[in-house]
This record gives sequence, C-alpha cells and structure tokens, in this order.
Amino acid sequence: MKKKILVLCTGNSCRSQMMEGWIRFFGKDSVSVKSAGVETHGVNPKAIKVMAEADVDISNHTSNHIDEYLSESFDMVITVCDHAKERCPVFPSNSDKRHYNFPDPAKAVGTPDEILDQFRSVRDQIRDYAKNLVSEVTN
Repeated sequence: MKKKILVLCTGNSCRSQMMEGWIRFFGKDSVSVKSAGVETHGVNPKAIKVMAEADVDISNHTSNHIDEYLSESFDMVITVCDHAKERCPVFPSNSDKRHYNFPDPAKAVGTPDEILDQFRSVRDQIRDYAKNLVSEVTN
C-alpha cells in the first residue's frame, strides 16, 4: 500500500514544492505525496528552474492551502520550515510527524547567480533528506 505523505511549508512555493518533487522522484509508485502551505504564494519560478536542472519537473505543481487537506488522513506529515510547524493544524495522531527547518531560498539576496546558487543549495539539501526518507518508508 502506498504511503500517503503531506509536506507543509509557509507559502507552498519553494521548499515544500521541491520536497514534493523529490519524494515523487525517489518514491515513484510507492508513495502518494502532496504539498501545501499555511499560505499560498504560487510556485516560485526559481524553484522550478533549479529542479529542472536536476531533471525533476515541478512546473505543473500548484500552490495549495493546508485547508484543502484537513479532511484527508496521511501516514506522514513533514514540515519543512519552523513557521509551518508552529502554525500547522492538528493532524490525526497516527500520522508520523517529521520536521526539518530548511533555509528559505526565496529570502536569498545577492546577484541573480548567487540567488540561484542558494536555491540549488537548498534543492540539494532537500534531495538528500527526501532520498533518505523515501528509502526509510518504502523498506
């Protein structure tokens, strides 16, 4: 049976979108993953770009609000930023809750290349986390 995973972040624009993309990539048919935010900011074009560089297409993802999933049950709920963890609604107690506070690449400053490098760095951190997570939940 597929593990159902929900990834939460503040605006569902960068970190949660990248995590959803990586979990889909590594989990293939063994997981069902959705992402949402406590707010919706749209999918960040820089997140789409750096994920495409890694051959993961998130260009068709949508920015969803957590309220859309409150009636669903999930095997695991992952918060990828402290703000979402603090504002996360209560999910059924049988959900495995995970948290990792990844840096917010949307707050990156510098030249366009420096900003993209920060997006890439976060993408790679999320990739490593997602790879380990999928390995754990599918074994």
